[in-house]
Amino acid sequence: MSCRHVSDSALRAPAPSEAVYREDCTQCFDSIDDETGLDVCLYCFNGACTGERNHSALHHTSRGHPLVLNIRRTKKERDEPPQKISKLAIAAETEADRYDTKSRVVCYDCKIDDVDVTSGKLPQVVEGVKAALTFSRHEEVKAWEQILDPCEHTLNPVQEQSRQIESQALGHCSMCDLKENLWLCLECGNLGCGRAQFGGVGGNSHGLSHYEASKHAVAVKLGSITYEGTADVYCYSCNEERVDPELGAHLAHWGIKIAQWKKTEKSLTELQIEQNMSWDFSMSTEDGKELTPLFGPGLTGLKNLGNSCYMSSIVQCLFSLPEFAVRYHHPGSTPPASVKPAEDLETQMRKLADGLLSGRYSYPDREVSLSEHSKGTGYQKGLAPAMFKHLIGRGHEEFSTMRQQDAFEFLLHLFKLVTRSSHAAPHRDPVQAFRFVLEQRLQCLNCKKVRYRTDEQDNISVAVPVRRKTRAAVEPDSAERGTDAKEEFEAVSMEECLDIFTGEEIVELTCSSCGSKDGYSKRSLFKTFPEVLAVNARRFELVNWIPTKLDVPVVVGDGPFSFDPYRSHGLQPGEEPLPEEAKAETSAAFVPDAAAIAQLEGMGFPRVRGEKALHATGNADPEAAMNWLFSHMDDPDIDNPLSLGTTAAGAGGASAAVDAEKIENLGAMGFAPPQARKALKETGGDMERAVEWLFSHPDDQGEFEDDGPQGKAGALAADQNAKGPAGSNNWPATFQLHAIVCHKGGSIHAGHYVAFIRKRLEGDTEESWALFNDEKVVKASDVEEMKKFAYVYFFKCV
Repeated sequence: MSCRHVSDSALRAPAPSEAVYREDCTQCFDSIDDETGLDVCLYCFNGACTGERNHSALHHTSRGHPLVLNIRRTKKERDEPPQKISKLAIAAETEADRYDTKSRVVCYDCKIDDVDVTSGKLPQVVEGVKAALTFSRHEEVKAWEQILDPCEHTLNPVQEQSRQIESQALGHCSMCDLKENLWLCLECGNLGCGRAQFGGVGGNSHGLSHYEASKHAVAVKLGSITYEGTADVYCYSCNEERVDPELGAHLAHWGIKIAQWKKTEKSLTELQIEQNMSWDFSMSTEDGKELTPLFGPGLTGLKNLGNSCYMSSIVQCLFSLPEFAVRYHHPGSTPPASVKPAEDLETQMRKLADGLLSGRYSYPDREVSLSEHSKGTGYQKGLAPAMFKHLIGRGHEEFSTMRQQDAFEFLLHLFKLVTRSSHAAPHRDPVQAFRFVLEQRLQCLNCKKVRYRTDEQDNISVAVPVRRKTRAAVEPDSAERGTDAKEEFEAVSMEECLDIFTGEEIVELTCSSCGSKDGYSKRSLFKTFPEVLAVNARRFELVNWIPTKLDVPVVVGDGPFSFDPYRSHGLQPGEEPLPEEAKAETSAAFVPDAAAIAQLEGMGFPRVRGEKALHATGNADPEAAMNWLFSHMDDPDIDNPLSLGTTAAGAGGASAAVDAEKIENLGAMGFAPPQARKALKETGGDMERAVEWLFSHPDDQGEFEDDGPQGKAGALAADQNAKGPAGSNNWPATFQLHAIVCHKGGSIHAGHYVAFIRKRLEGDTEESWALFNDEKVVKASDVEEMKKFAYVYFFKCV
């Protein structure tokens, strides 16, 4: 019996840019590896499972597309494990190397299970589907392939008069004695050492210092030059690794003949791969025993799609909460009606919830062994959330890339997308469980009048106080042995961080009621509390204006703790409110520290520049102000008088709209709306300076707006009032730690993220902790140590 649809006008091969979902179902994680395989629609190239859920039949019913290509694959037996990745760009292993694949064309309308693939348009359509690049393959290859581009500075470097650089001048840094990790300035021929790098490669950043002093942007790493004409090229102006199409000619300008050079050091990309492959959290106990793998509902791992651990760790924490589980996990229900399921947020969130919570994908995989010598149960294969990652990151400058990202920023980005999506009754926006109201109290130190303002938030970011241990306390005999002790810090408690966050501070403002210049006391407390409190612990310090992570331990107990000390009681009897019509405090003049401004003027800096630098760096440290000035010499408004960005009544509505957008952008970086708002006002709306101001004022609670939509930013939508009040005011409140996201690495944009989640595991009488390390899910040990260095904490109200 022949099929009448094989010559349908709608049949066509997929375009090169068109997505073909031929590895897993767009509505669940069933795949071509299952017993009945996967059906790929030959009209829209949707992938749908054919097992008990049979989303393929549902697709046929809803879309009326009769022809599908059923693909089923089985693993080949391997004699040797796949080759370990050792380069940045590799040829992707083909499916034929790993699998035996069978396919057949099925027609639902004609009820034919094996349509002749040589008939009608089928040959070119089927071949096009098989040859198309799938989502997961595309992501997998990109994960290990970095594409570098030239920039205007490498294309047209302004080189000084050519000369022959003597070989002895290429032996060490011009500013120190380092003889490796040397970078040649292509513009003037200066040789400076680079930054300290992974693997013990030394560096004092003298190449960067040369750029800051000369503004010569392009440098080449000498030890990376090969006779083929390649080398590490870095543009300090773009702050990116680049390529130089005319590298040979530009080096010959300084007498360096590239054909005579031999590579002597690892390139930046090789160091990056080495570092990425070394970031891992221990999967064994202190006595060397491997941690016990876990399987079952709520214990499903996620494959690393290439620097996607930031996403996986946050997703695991969120779906361990009942608010997200109830909202998106609907076993046995019909999937949402969507023409493009892979591009529908509701569908992908439900797919992810089913994958993580159902337990149907959580089982040992014989190819994923614990270790080379282990005889125990293997890890699970893990799910590949490629569609979810693509959808969540689509259109976002950072999350659409394959680079490592900040897990906390991703949390806020996901909050925003979830809140903006539809939640028809009886469903509830799960982010609502994170929302609460902060109330700020201002009191004039002279007339004692007060003002209360509120702001809705869905997280807090707390500054961790930094108290360095002395060298003798860290390693008493290090001085005698002449060794450098690792920098260590005194431990602080989470309560101390919350005390600082809610603590009282004095601000220098003129009272709008009595006119006193004595200032105000300011304090922010919780008017309501959330069901789940997300806390970002900021352990960063600015080093050469680059946020550098510090390993300050924060002690968090396992037991419940009272939140009542952080409650705001609102206007009290006997308190007299400040008049609302006066808002002079937002336009107070900045007074630079007298000693600091005098020192900067003594160095030759104009006063207006000195005032700007002190304002941006905390108004105390002239050295920090000087460094700021060196990095902002080329600012077009560097000589303009300092503007504090006042919000007078005459300010136009357009600027207010711009401010709201900037507040949201800063919120995506992890800064709370009150802090972001004040930073923008203090820096005249300049985003770059606002970020610097925020890092220079980590303890500042910020500025609260009056109630109303204009005072909300971040993940809060404009129609928030329609969703009901944020948080609960049924005090007292008690919180307990539920989950943490931990990070290993010197920067939040590199290294590795994992999640630790408190769960009642099968066979246990009490709750314990599970470690989610990509696809590996194990029973955790030594959680107390990991809690001290967590990056994001999730506390549940109990």
